[in-house]
Amino acid sequence: MSNEQTSLTYLQSTWGLSPATVTPGCFASVMATGIMSIGAHLKGLTALSTVLFWLAVVLYVFFVVLVIWRACSHTAELRGDLHNPSKAFGYFTFVAATNVLATALEGQSHFRIALAFFSLGLLAWLILGYLIPFSAILGSSTSPILTQVNGTWFVCVVAAQSVAVAASGLMAELPAPAADANFGAVLAVIAVIAWSVGVGMYLACAVFVGVRALLHRIGPEDLDAPYWVMMGALAISVVAGSKILEGGTSPIFAATTVIIAGASAILWSISTWLIPALVIAGIWRHVRHRIPLGYSAGLWSMVFPLGMYSVASTSVGQVDQMPIISWIGAQWYWIGLTVWAIVFCAMVWSFVRSTNARTSSDAKAS
Repeated sequence: MSNEQTSLTYLQSTWGLSPATVTPGCFASVMATGIMSIGAHLKGLTALSTVLFWLAVVLYVFFVVLVIWRACSHTAELRGDLHNPSKAFGYFTFVAATNVLATALEGQSHFRIALAFFSLGLLAWLILGYLIPFSAILGSSTSPILTQVNGTWFVCVVAAQSVAVAASGLMAELPAPAADANFGAVLAVIAVIAWSVGVGMYLACAVFVGVRALLHRIGPEDLDAPYWVMMGALAISVVAGSKILEGGTSPIFAATTVIIAGASAILWSISTWLIPALVIAGIWRHVRHRIPLGYSAGLWSMVFPLGMYSVASTSVGQVDQMPIISWIGAQWYWIGLTVWAIVFCAMVWSFVRSTNARTSSDAKAS
C-alpha cells in the first residue's frame, strides 16, 4: 500500500470520513452551520449568511453520500448503530439538518426548494420517529438501557421541533396569489403536532436523564458536549412556538395560542438557566478532572444550541414585544459565531496536523 493510501485510511478512520466510520450524528455540523446562517440573515449580514448557507449545503451533500454508501456497503455496522441506545438517536440530526436548510431557504424566498427539503425532513422524521425508539430501546441487547442515556437523546426533540419550525415558516411564506387554504391548514396541523410531540419528548428525555443520574453514575467522562442539546432542544422549541404564533389565523393556531405562548416563555427561561449550568459542568469536566479539551465531532452538538439560543431569543423578543430579549439574542449571536469559528478552525487544524503527522510517519517507515 502506498503512503498516500495509508494516510487516507488513517484520516478516514480518525475523522469518520468513510462509509465504514461515519457516525449517526454526522449532520450536527450541518445543523450548526445552518443555524448560524439563519442568525446572520436575521441580523442583516447577507454575505456571511450566504457563505455559511453554502458551506452547510456542501457538508449536507457530503454526509448524505457517505450515509447512503454506508447503508449499501456496511449494512451490519449501520444496523448495529440503530440498535445502540447511545448512538441511534444521532440519526435524528439528518431530520434537523434537512429542516434547518428548509428554514434557511424560506428566509431566502425559495419556497419550492424549501418545500422539497421540508417534505424530505418530514418523511424522515415520521420514519425515524418510530424506527429509532423501537430499534434502540426495544431492540437493544444492552442492559440496563439507562446506562446508555446521554445528550444525543435530546436530538429527537430537536428533530420534531425542526419540523414545526419549517412547517410554520412555509405557511407564513405561502405565495399569496396561489395560497391554498387547505394546504395552509395541513401545514398548521403538522406544526402544532410536531411542537406538541417535541415538548412531550423533551419531558420524557429529561426524566430518563434524571433517573440515570440517580441510579447510575454520570462521570466527567460522560458529561460531554452533546449534553448542550438539552438547552438547544428548549431553544428550538421556543423558535417553533414563536413561528406558530406568527403563522396566521388557522383555527388550530387560534385554539393553542395561549398554551404555546405561555410555554414558549417558560421554555426560554429554562434554556437561559441551563447555560450557566452547562458551563459549570464543562469546567468540572475539563478543569477539575483534567479531561483534555481537543477537537471532536461532538463539539458541533454544542455549537448548534448556542446559535439556536440566539435565534430563539430574537424570535420570542419580537413576538412578545420585549426588546431586552431581542437584544440578548442579537448579542448572543456573536458568542455563537465565535464558538462556531473556533470549532471550525480546530477541525481544520486537527485535520492538517493528522495529515502531517501521518505523512511523516509513513516517510520514516519507508
